[in-house]
Amino acid sequence: MDFDDQLRRYFGTDDLTTIAPTTLEVGIDRMKVDFGMEKDSSRKFALWTLMYMFGAAPDLDVAFKSEEDREAARDFMDMMAKAAGE
Repeated sequence: MDFDDQLRRYFGTDDLTTIAPTTLEVGIDRMKVDFGMEKDSSRKFALWTLMYMFGAAPDLDVAFKSEEDREAARDFMDMMAKAAGE
């Protein structure tokens, strides 16, 4: 999953600065639906990371059945925190 492709899919643009608040809300709702229906663990993880970046990711114990996937998500959260200087 390419980040820009996902932005275009859910928000109609790959320019984050042009996403209107209502478009953001609708796009996040669509991501949540797709996440709930996704069966492929790699695609599900990619969707979760995108939702995480928008502050809309479900809790790890709800999002992932596998402890391995939950650990990968924790690693991603740590990496994002370090990138943000936390």
